[in-house]
Amino acid sequence: MPSEITVPQLGESIVEATVGRWLKQPGDQVAQGEALVELETDKVNLEVQAQEAGVLTEVRKAEGDTVGIGEVLGLLGESGAGAAPSAQPAAAAAAPVGQPKAAEPPAAPATPAPTPGTAEETGGPTSPEVRRLAQDLQVDLARVAGSGPRGRVTREDVLAANAASHGAAKAPVAAAPAAPASSAGALLTEGQGRREERQRMSRRRQTIARRLVEAQHQAAMLTTFNEVDLSAVMALRRERKDAFKERHGVSLGLMSFFTKATLSALHAFPRLNAEIQGDEIVLKRYYDIGIAVSTDEGLVVPVVRDADRLNFAGIEQAIAALAEKARGGTLTLEDLSGGSFTITNGGVFGSLMSTPILNAPQVGILGMHGIVERPIAVNGEVVIRPMMYIALSYDHRVVDGSESVRFLRHIKECLEDPTKLLLEG
Repeated sequence: MPSEITVPQLGESIVEATVGRWLKQPGDQVAQGEALVELETDKVNLEVQAQEAGVLTEVRKAEGDTVGIGEVLGLLGESGAGAAPSAQPAAAAAAPVGQPKAAEPPAAPATPAPTPGTAEETGGPTSPEVRRLAQDLQVDLARVAGSGPRGRVTREDVLAANAASHGAAKAPVAAAPAAPASSAGALLTEGQGRREERQRMSRRRQTIARRLVEAQHQAAMLTTFNEVDLSAVMALRRERKDAFKERHGVSLGLMSFFTKATLSALHAFPRLNAEIQGDEIVLKRYYDIGIAVSTDEGLVVPVVRDADRLNFAGIEQAIAALAEKARGGTLTLEDLSGGSFTITNGGVFGSLMSTPILNAPQVGILGMHGIVERPIAVNGEVVIRPMMYIALSYDHRVVDGSESVRFLRHIKECLEDPTKLLLEG
């Protein structure tokens, strides 16, 4: 008797997911523990594995379908049983939305599209979003050279490969009818070479959009700014970086200094380490610091647990490990859950100043920006110093304006005199 493939428990506060990509097709033999289908949630992407060996006999949920916990995704029959009569229609229903079919003869049997995306095929891991885009555009990932870390194929690599193939076959493309407006990722060709690309928003991107709007609508969000002279921090890094890396196996970066300074400020101003629940303010006596990381699929905020108990090396190691997992697509729900305060660094992309949006339900977020050498007045003289603008966005329902200004000034003072971090740590 076939066993049901169901949506597993997805983690704290997650009640539904989107079917990303079927890794097996009806009729395929499946080993116990082998991945069957990818699910996208608002926090992480995960794979549903076979609980027993057998044959995938039916696919009931197609790519893009929204599913809840416990819903049946498909059926797994006994090994050697073969696909059920309904397997072919189910496989057709599971085909990616907008997959081009004009090149196939009408009478030809449906053939599953190649399943790109493994590290062996592409030279590096790829995200579900990139694999889906490659399927939609019929780009063979095995032939795409990845420009990302560890040979990772990015969205830009796929688009460039698609553009190159369209350029090589310009006449057939011009003669082909325009793709339907609902086709996810299809290129729409108009007059004078104008093109548009339509993509289905991933569940993570939809959630990012929804939560950012909610944060602006629900919180009384304000932002205050200050500037920091990073001369002392940069001098300390130059002096200690080689010995630090040799001893701890990780570089001495700016994030550990900013995290330590933030922890000192949170101890001094505990209302920044809180959240609102109903008509109560919950002051958190633990310090789980979220560090925003940019990935191919959008911004994620993995959490450094009990950051106040870590030294500089521990913080750098934790951040490096989480960033590697984020860019490799291996973050777990535990890595992303909770967090009492967030730090985001737009300076790595060249941002000079910004107003970060709160990571609800948190009431504070610190924004770092680019370091620029510029003239400032010191003791009546004009000197050139490495300066950074820093920003604190806060929920005015919990945090007063004077408190936010003093919080940011506390961080400034710690960074301009790093010995305070040692004395207060």
